Amino acid sequence: MTGRARGTSAGLDRTRIAAAAVALVDRDGLERFGVRRLADELGVDPMSIYHHVKGKAALLDAASEAVLAELDVPAAGDPAPDVPWQDVARGLAHAYRDAAARHPRVFPLLVTRAQTSPAALAALEVLTTAMRRDGLPDRVVADAPMVLFGFLNGHLLARTVEDRSPVPTFDPDEHPTLAALAPRWADFGSPAELDRMLDAVLAGLARQAEVRPRATRS
Repeated sequence: MTGRARGTSAGLDRTRIAAAAVALVDRDGLERFGVRRLADELGVDPMSIYHHVKGKAALLDAASEAVLAELDVPAAGDPAPDVPWQDVARGLAHAYRDAAARHPRVFPLLVTRAQTSPAALAALEVLTTAMRRDGLPDRVVADAPMVLFGFLNGHLLARTVEDRSPVPTFDPDEHPTLAALAPRWADFGSPAELDRMLDAVLAGLARQAEVRPRATRS
């Protein structure tokens, strides 16, 4: 342990530890992540980390919170009054996609761990505020975060996994319909693909609310 700082002399805080955890997972993956390896990266004794973050599970939460904090969400959780809720949802979805693309090895944490950080709650607040302002019933508004982020988590997880295969080719004799559709999947993982699928998700929420969707701005 010689040469490693201990306790408060290590100059650590939760923000610095979380940033280092994200960088470590980005580089080496979740399977190799641990407190001792993080301490090595920071040049400190492992106990110095425990003064700020209590264990590996809390470190993983801190890492996921740091990634969510990168989302560009209004601090007060109040969308501009002229922005339709569909545009608010689309903006959050693309910001979430961008975060997943920057941190594909951290992204599984956002899918598998409860997200209750200030950044996560701010994103949900801005979405639900816009929906209520635009007159959607509370039942639909309450369901919307689960519908939207349930879709996004599955969609993005399939597109950020490191060993994912490209869209397969299909034998037109055995699978003629799939073979005919294959060119439609050429933009797998692209922003355009996400927008098409978001159109279906958002239109479904609007129909459920029995309100006419407001046109998105070009």
